[in-house]
Amino acid sequence: MTERTMEDLIKTIRVLSAEEVEKAKSGHPGTPLGAAPVMATLFGKFMKIAPEDPGFFDRDRFVLSSGHASAMLYATLHACGFDVTEDDLASFRQMGSRTPGHPEAGVTPGVDCSTGPLGQGVANAVGMALAERILAAKFNKPGCTLVDHYTYAFCGDGCMMEGIENEAASLAGLWKLGKLIVIYDSNHITIEGDTDISLVEDVAARHKALGWHVIRAGNAENTDALAEAIAAARAEDGRPSLVIVSTTIGYGAPNAGTSSVHGAPLGEEGMRALKERLDWKCEPFREPESVAEFAEEMKAKGREHTAKWHAGLDRAREQYPALVAEFESWLSGDAARAAAGSPELYNLPEGSAATRNLCGAALAVADRLVPNLTGGSADLSPSNCTAIKGKEYYSPETSAGRAIHFGVREHAMAAVCNGIALHGGLVPFCSTFFVFSDYMKYAMRMSAMMKLPVTYILSHDSIGVGEDGPTHQPVEQLAALRSMPGMYVFRPCDATEVAAAFSRALTLVAPTAIVTSRQKLPAHGLSTKEGALRGAYVLKEGCKKKPDVILMASGSEVGLCLDAQALLEKKGVSARVVSVPCMDLFAEQSEEYKESVLPKKVRARVAVEAASRMCWGEYVGLDGAYVCLDRFGESAPAGKLFEKYGFTPENVAAVAEGVLKK
Repeated sequence: MTERTMEDLIKTIRVLSAEEVEKAKSGHPGTPLGAAPVMATLFGKFMKIAPEDPGFFDRDRFVLSSGHASAMLYATLHACGFDVTEDDLASFRQMGSRTPGHPEAGVTPGVDCSTGPLGQGVANAVGMALAERILAAKFNKPGCTLVDHYTYAFCGDGCMMEGIENEAASLAGLWKLGKLIVIYDSNHITIEGDTDISLVEDVAARHKALGWHVIRAGNAENTDALAEAIAAARAEDGRPSLVIVSTTIGYGAPNAGTSSVHGAPLGEEGMRALKERLDWKCEPFREPESVAEFAEEMKAKGREHTAKWHAGLDRAREQYPALVAEFESWLSGDAARAAAGSPELYNLPEGSAATRNLCGAALAVADRLVPNLTGGSADLSPSNCTAIKGKEYYSPETSAGRAIHFGVREHAMAAVCNGIALHGGLVPFCSTFFVFSDYMKYAMRMSAMMKLPVTYILSHDSIGVGEDGPTHQPVEQLAALRSMPGMYVFRPCDATEVAAAFSRALTLVAPTAIVTSRQKLPAHGLSTKEGALRGAYVLKEGCKKKPDVILMASGSEVGLCLDAQALLEKKGVSARVVSVPCMDLFAEQSEEYKESVLPKKVRARVAVEAASRMCWGEYVGLDGAYVCLDRFGESAPAGKLFEKYGFTPENVAAVAEGVLKK
């Protein structure tokens, strides 16, 4: 790249970004104007990408953790030859466009990760770099390099304030992810003003203490120094690198260097002043000829990258046929899909057991059947039953290990798993106590938004936790996760339903939460694979051909409904028991199937769940009733708590009789 082309590329990113925001009448021009030299240097001199094949596996990954600066990413992708057109730029933030307000994976060619919540992108990048490290250790052999790329993240002062950034940086340093490079745009401005009011720590010293290689690159306008800093980061194999670069927010605009340029269009006068300052002569959403030629060069380089990698893959196939077959199976997800239908998954231990133990048994089976299953717990694997016997843990010395110690870092754990899923080649899971899913809620939301097949194993699901008290007893969490679009929430009652939950988790292009009990549940032997895979089903009919009342429940309360059914039958009341392991799957069934399970004519219904009643209203209706928990629990033995709050066969039967008297 010539010096003139670099100058033109920087100006192009600046002006196109500002034009995007101006046309949309909303957006964030400040960071794009200041950090354009960073994007031009990184993409122009370092990134291994293939604009005509944006999903090319061995490409370098890029995560814009400062997702509000999306206009800068779109302008960069356009300038690099990706299929991001002038019309796409001109429709920034508009309905149905390929250039949404924050980057969305799967919407814009070249966007590797959806971002927006600050700091989260850094954790996603850690997950990507970890996946690269694990896959490289597994599949790279002498004369065979199938996995060899870098992961870059761009973040700002706001990202550095978020706790998840520190959690993720701690893990990256612990894991010595040498091919992770985070570029920190330190412009000292937030929405409320100068960072002196909110960020006074020594970010460099903090990252050094966490085991990072820290490089101060100086002012971004000195692109030669910036390139030297990135090159030095790439040369550091044993530590992740933080490249700190100083920029002027809103560079070239009349209000540059102030908080007012962060998140508002420049306006007509501001745009005119910017273009005069940059000596910009092009028509709106057009770039100089030198940049158009650069885009063609990037396409050609991309074709070279992909051709070289595929040629290497073909050579490896001759030298290591079994290895390459396994590699391609891992990338395709074939093993996970095959495991989902395996009879072995449904051959779990019988008898009374806590569903957390059954879940652990199912996880062990899945691990045998899915060799690229990767994950761990937030320091709770003995309690979650997610420690798989004989599975090698990842460490810098055993970098092919696919069991992970995340430590007590729930938020980063979930976001790292998102990064692993985005990278491809591994099947991620993570686990913690259900109540602590609140710590990682936003990462779970991003899993759902990006349709990532991450499995969340969440144990200790109710007041059955007992003596640990209300801080550890989930009440509202089921309702919260069930209300999340695209998140499949399973609360199984026995081994069959646990197996069904894993089966769906291995086949869904979406995240799955498997919520399990601490306490033992009875083995009633009535569950069916077919019913569980439909989300809800008739577990046991009542004593008459047509039910008088329907008792519906999930998890530990299913057995409670069976006991209540027996009490009602002694009084001549026919109660149908419906198990509802996954409302999300049941909602997808045909109206005919739903009617067969919950006939509209039977208006007497009772929902039984040791959690908030929210989410049950659709199925209970106006004439039904609830045996649920709409308050926090307390510290006491689990049995005492269930009795106090009405989770007994006698109370469920009494509530059902009350409904029938309405």
